[in-house]
Amino acid sequence: MAFELEWEERFEGTALDESRWLPHHLPQWSSRERASARYRFDGGRLHLMIEADQEPWCREFDGETRVSSLQTGCFAGPLGSPLGQHRFNPDLVVREEQLLLRLHTPLYGRFEVRARACRDENVLVAFWMIGFEDEPERSAEICICEIFGRDISPERSGIGIGVHPFADPRIEDDFERLSLPLDAGEFHVYASEWTPDRVSFIVEDELVKTVEQSPAYPMQFMLGIYELAGGWRDPASYPKEFVVDYVRSYRWTG
Repeated sequence: MAFELEWEERFEGTALDESRWLPHHLPQWSSRERASARYRFDGGRLHLMIEADQEPWCREFDGETRVSSLQTGCFAGPLGSPLGQHRFNPDLVVREEQLLLRLHTPLYGRFEVRARACRDENVLVAFWMIGFEDEPERSAEICICEIFGRDISPERSGIGIGVHPFADPRIEDDFERLSLPLDAGEFHVYASEWTPDRVSFIVEDELVKTVEQSPAYPMQFMLGIYELAGGWRDPASYPKEFVVDYVRSYRWTG
């Protein structure tokens, strides 16, 4: 399979490049202020953080979940409209209008992240792709890695991988949590290769899953850490961090 490097983020500066990343999680369903990511840079790595004083990003529809997430696109309808990316609850309407952004929305390619997950049992980290959703059915998800802290151990870790259809009638749900012989609390490379026929998932250069389906429209990156509702929040456990070394995007050349 032929791929060539198109876009790379090594997080080598001192501030996030907002010509590449929107540092707000699905802000149309909340607001940019409430959905704003907390992060820092250290040694050429991005540390996405959940901090002790952080508020839930969308309490009305996602409870006490707290999020620090980056994305490479944003599409939403006018104020009060139900149109917008990743409408995870049927009662959602646009609560803050957003500028249309297509910072990086590839169609097919190889995409990889080198990252260290958070071991906290109440935390989820993920690198995933969603349809730009300028048409409602262009809404499938490619989940390159989804890792709960409770699924990490020194010998094996559970890695969520696969596709979800959401409102795309051409995609069937094909997602599983694989138990792999690695410690996801250390740095590893997670990747997908997306072509017109299939999506393949690779962990540390080993093919671990193939889905014989393929969304046929541009998608954007979602990169984030999520502290879930429930559980005791120990003040001494903050900040909780998802550490990302790099993200790479390779164009599919056929």
